[in-house]
Amino acid sequence: MKVLLVEDNKDLSNALSQALVRENFVVECAYDGQSALRYFDSLEPDLVILDLGLPEIDGFGVLNHLRNQKHTTPVLILTARNAVDEKVKALDLGADDYLSKPFEMPELLARLRALSRRVNLVSTSNEIVVGTVVLDSATHEVAVDGVKLSLPKKEYMTLKVLMEGVGQVKTKQILESNLYSWGEEIGSNAIEVHISNLRKKLPEGFIKTIRGVGYLIPKVGS
Repeated sequence: MKVLLVEDNKDLSNALSQALVRENFVVECAYDGQSALRYFDSLEPDLVILDLGLPEIDGFGVLNHLRNQKHTTPVLILTARNAVDEKVKALDLGADDYLSKPFEMPELLARLRALSRRVNLVSTSNEIVVGTVVLDSATHEVAVDGVKLSLPKKEYMTLKVLMEGVGQVKTKQILESNLYSWGEEIGSNAIEVHISNLRKKLPEGFIKTIRGVGYLIPKVGS
């Protein structure tokens, strides 16, 4: 499940991102409204967590744009603003839920699970298929040409982030944020090692290196 987290407080964003990754969400972070709209178009997230007090374009502007473009992706407003009129405005603009700061993480996760169930009513398949590679996010299994692979957790998570963003370049920083907890020590070449190990188990050329940028699984036929 891909989440776009739009929060301008980078410390809070980092903490939230790590908590969501531990719950098996794939997270992309944006720190202002303009970046949020750009990331939304490239990421095509399943859920959006949206602060209201954002630079460039505020949360209301982001939400209004998404709904005017007929995007139905569930949006959870997460903000320090708790005035009734602002809650009403957000909900009228098309927000699916509204949670005020400060908040408890278990409540946020419960609300996200409820929203994700709505997404799953539309798309019930847990499988991501790219060519001959199939990743099942429900069982955490990966198969190539029907043969199951034995992948350590970090390799599985690396592959999941890349396959959920097929056709999109994932930087080393994005991969690290999805694989490692906040404050966890990360080896300088940890991502490179995971990619190298995956390449030995996957079809030749399945993961491409975009020099100086990151890694990419191309869309089939591209």
